[in-house]
Amino acid sequence: MPRYGPGMSHDRRFRFGVQTSIASSGEEWAALARQAEDLGYSTMFLPDHFGDQLAPGPAMAAAAAATTELRVGALVFDNDYRHPVVLAKEMATIDVLSGGRVEVGLGAGWMISDYEQSGIAYDEPKVRVDRFEEGLEVLTGLLGPDPVTFAGEHYQVTGMNGLPKPIQQRPPILIGGGLKRMLSIAGRHADIVGINPTIPNGAVDAEAARSGLAALTDQKLQWVKDAAGDRYADLEINLLNYACIVTDDRAQVLQDFAPLFGISPEELLEFPHALVGTVDEICESIEANRGRFDASYIVIQRDAMEAMAPVVARLSGS
Repeated sequence: MPRYGPGMSHDRRFRFGVQTSIASSGEEWAALARQAEDLGYSTMFLPDHFGDQLAPGPAMAAAAAATTELRVGALVFDNDYRHPVVLAKEMATIDVLSGGRVEVGLGAGWMISDYEQSGIAYDEPKVRVDRFEEGLEVLTGLLGPDPVTFAGEHYQVTGMNGLPKPIQQRPPILIGGGLKRMLSIAGRHADIVGINPTIPNGAVDAEAARSGLAALTDQKLQWVKDAAGDRYADLEINLLNYACIVTDDRAQVLQDFAPLFGISPEELLEFPHALVGTVDEICESIEANRGRFDASYIVIQRDAMEAMAPVVARLSGS
């Protein structure tokens, strides 16, 4: 289990998460959580959107209740959907009820269809990130030991003592982003930094995929390092994979799938957010990504959970 707290340097040992979103019943969801735990995954994550998925908070609580060691979180809670006072209380509650197994994933929001369908204002990026930065200060304060007073443009909190207090000293904060300002905020304040493609059109498309290329990820990591300074050694670097394909014919799969990402097969081979090949080849790719991007926390999609289990078994903790 990861350790968090002031002055704890991260050892860059591998751990793995799985992102999933739906089940037809409580029994199916509990079984999925237990399977993830049995296969050696550290964490079960959910996205936070308004489409066909379970609400992340209740689903996190249910997954934790069905397991004994599995950590739970969201990739990532959209700050615009939840007041930080409410989210802090929910996360602290799940942390208490799970015995300290929550990871708090936070972001500024990006999926334009969520905003259009819900009627929530899709403000310009600067406003959304300004609001996120204020919300982050409020939320992290409430998860800490002292009462919080905060007066900002978007949030005002007066003398509030966030209760209940979480079991963990402070549940680890995971901040995901792809542009300089968000990754700089993550470098200064997060425990876990999710380095992501940017989403320039508010949807996952070829332009978003191209923004996640390896050379651009080098630049993103440098933004994190520049902002983190001396605390960089304490950070855990997270990569979310959108496709994991275990195959004996890597070359053909790269040839077939690269056009879907709008990139070349050579670029897809080094793409930090996809894994293709045999178990041995995928392990080599993951180790190369740790060497290049310091990425030790690897998250895969539900559809690859069983296929990737041998990789998880081989690399976890190493």
